Amino acid sequence: MADLDHQTRIELEAAAFRGLVAHLQKRTDVQNIDLMNLAGFCRNCLSKWYAAAAKERGVTLSDEDARIAVYGMPYGDWKAKHQKEASPEQQRQFEETKPLHAEISGHNAR
Repeated sequence: MADLDHQTRIELEAAAFRGLVAHLQKRTDVQNIDLMNLAGFCRNCLSKWYAAAAKERGVTLSDEDARIAVYGMPYGDWKAKHQKEASPEQQRQFEETKPLHAEISGHNAR
């Protein structure tokens, strides 16, 4: 990796995070359960990582505010507009892949 100073590394990581969030906000057709089944994380995981980072730094941030930062709208609104019912196959795969799901502060992100 290039010899980056600490601040530049943080700025690049933050820009990459913003790019990922913007992409996921644009791709509302991609369901969270499919992200979990394929990659082991989803928008909810990102919002939990975001909230955990805030807490570690003593910043007060509600779960809903963290979700708004990732979803670009209240979670309930996103679910109503974009979330589809998970198929039995998606649910089965979700259960099978649980050991591979992302961890937030030592706990699975489910």
